[in-house]
Amino acid sequence: MDGYGNPPGRRGALGAGAGALAAALLAGCGEPSGRREQAPGLPGRAAPTPTSGVSGRAAPTSGASDPPAPGGSGSAHAPASAPAPRRFPGLPVRIAHGPRDRPRVALTFDGRGDPDLALAALARCERAGARVTVLAVGTWLARHPGLARRILDGGHELGNHTEHHLDLAALDESAAYEEIAACARRLRRLTGSVGAWFRPSPTTYDSPLVERLALRAGYPHVLACDVESLDHAATRVATVTRKVAGELRNGSVVELSLGRPVTVAALPLLLAEIGRRGLHAVTATELMARPATGAARTAG
Repeated sequence: MDGYGNPPGRRGALGAGAGALAAALLAGCGEPSGRREQAPGLPGRAAPTPTSGVSGRAAPTSGASDPPAPGGSGSAHAPASAPAPRRFPGLPVRIAHGPRDRPRVALTFDGRGDPDLALAALARCERAGARVTVLAVGTWLARHPGLARRILDGGHELGNHTEHHLDLAALDESAAYEEIAACARRLRRLTGSVGAWFRPSPTTYDSPLVERLALRAGYPHVLACDVESLDHAATRVATVTRKVAGELRNGSVVELSLGRPVTVAALPLLLAEIGRRGLHAVTATELMARPATGAARTAG
């Protein structure tokens, strides 16, 4: 193991957790419906239904403190204090997980797909007290620029998942760099920062060349993962929840999709399982940061 950069490999399935989650699924939470998921309001309080501005439909609400809904056209107002990339001394360029000695995990989402489903996913995370990391595709933000503000105003962090979600390994050096740099420029225009993290497309795997290009664009680390939900290919909630629950542990970085129905439907169970295990869902930056005491890092 070298720091936190080990690629996904052998993991001991957490039998008790996966079993409990499977039982919950059998109790009736197994399938996403054909309609879009809406996040309910806070118990005992009428849920507001503001217009999302992304598509003109009512936006899901997030409960106690609902950030402004995104605007779908025109320029987005740049949020203050958008986090910039941070270098973590002692860690490799490619980071796949955080410290294994603290009960924290990072839910990281590929930012693309249906914007209304994205809003619902963010709202469900917020209702559970989770802060997440969204690696956005540049063209997705070009179509829905207000989502950049919505993500940051919700207490989450935003990163770069390339401009067009092309296969970087299939591009020459110049084209691959432009995919990274174009999304970085878009993030800077929308938020004042190139984003907190970079994740290559279409997968979390990279190459030494991509790492060098990311560094040139301003990203000292490439954010990988140690738990792949495989929700992009899933049609059943049970498929996603069992995969994640079986591999989740302290320090895990989980890869999910922000705008897919099956992911939004699975989130309540995943968030409940995280809480049941005494884990806290934080941003990737929070996951990697050590307490001020300077306790020694441990390898996974």
